[in-house]
Amino acid sequence: METYTAMRHFADSWGLVFMFVVFIGVVLFMLRPGAKQAANEAAQIPLKED
Repeated sequence: METYTAMRHFADSWGLVFMFVVFIGVVLFMLRPGAKQAANEAAQIPLKED
């Protein structure tokens, strides 16, 4: 099996699983307790006077 085919097969199978796990991790990170306050503070950074 040539290198391109092997890498393509790996990306098609495990790459999809990896991206799904990352997506679920981001969603869970944003839904954790305390995330709303942190997001609101980050949203106000551009509006703060220096």
